[in-house]
Amino acid sequence: MPYKLIALDVDGTLLNDDYKLTDATKDAVRAVSEAGALIVLCTGRSPLNTMPIMDQLGLEGVMISHNGGATVNSRDRSIIHEYAFTVRQAEPVISYCRNNNIHFDICPPMDMYVEKLTEETRAMYGKYLMTPKLVSDVMAIDQGIVKMSIFGEREEIDKLEREYPVIGCPLSIIRSGDHFADIMHPESTKGNALRELAGSLRIDREHIMAIGNYFNDVEMIEFAGLGIAMDNSPEAVKSSADAVTASNNKDGVSAALREYCLV
Repeated sequence: MPYKLIALDVDGTLLNDDYKLTDATKDAVRAVSEAGALIVLCTGRSPLNTMPIMDQLGLEGVMISHNGGATVNSRDRSIIHEYAFTVRQAEPVISYCRNNNIHFDICPPMDMYVEKLTEETRAMYGKYLMTPKLVSDVMAIDQGIVKMSIFGEREEIDKLEREYPVIGCPLSIIRSGDHFADIMHPESTKGNALRELAGSLRIDREHIMAIGNYFNDVEMIEFAGLGIAMDNSPEAVKSSADAVTASNNKDGVSAALREYCLV
């Protein structure tokens, strides 16, 4: 087995567009795990809706969640590492979303809070197996925050990205989907979280493989000894990778694992 640690994005990578794991993907992930590699799901999701995916794959242990914001052990839900910020630091972008009627949620490592829910946002959270907690004012949350997610029309998220530099927020913004942007601690990326995890396990980057499909995957793709983009990735993401595999609807993860690991 040439790779000791394999980091896999979830949505748009492991899962197809119906948010399903195919049998081919399950079989390939299990085969690589049984061959001795550590499989780490590295996702924008919360631990709470990542663990069901791990269960389907027969995995337990470490995961990188919230786009690198929290590295968590699924066995006891302990936090291994986190990049946390306060809700006060996010206040400028919270105000922007409120003023522009754009939906957002606030995420400590193991929770999710929203100020309102509509039929559309309930359906969106349902697809991702999440049930956020409804609160009257997120500014009252006194827990450490690892991610603020913003959901809207593509044009709204495009506009937010353009205007973000003048909003006055000290946190970073990363596009995590056509309809999503995430507000993060400035050091919080999947790549940095993967680097921290690899260091703690004493695994050199040349023994790491990473597969992803979107802009929030670029840092981990570039950090890994072998970084692979899905065929459904934007061109800029493909350009950051060492190789490109088939799309998430054509078992691209299975194809990559069989080509580079199960040889």
